[in-house]
Amino acid sequence: MAQVNGRFEFAFAPAYRLPGLLFGIRPGTAHVTVTDDELQVRFGLWSLVTPRANIATTEISRDFSWLKTAGPPHLSFADRGVTFATNGERALCVRFLEPVAGIDPTRTIRHPGATLTVADPESLQRALL
Repeated sequence: MAQVNGRFEFAFAPAYRLPGLLFGIRPGTAHVTVTDDELQVRFGLWSLVTPRANIATTEISRDFSWLKTAGPPHLSFADRGVTFATNGERALCVRFLEPVAGIDPTRTIRHPGATLTVADPESLQRALL
């Protein structure tokens, strides 16, 4: 089951496991939690937290390039969005009203959106609505 008490697990594809492990990203250190008030993402050493009231829209997306998504979180140079990927199949893209920190340790880079490759993107989407 993908959701347990508001917790959503990432779906790890075999090709993503080793690159993730090199950065401390494994099933025990990668998950999304939805509380009454917040969206919380943990991805190895990285984290993103934002109030649920900051979520503007969500959209299911598919088919990601391994080179652009495997390993640590990836920053989109096009729009500064952050991708937390453990597979190239499906994800939930979350857009924020106000950009949030997530990829750099100084917390200065702000992301207008995050892509999350959880095992059940549709359930996460419903939980955020």
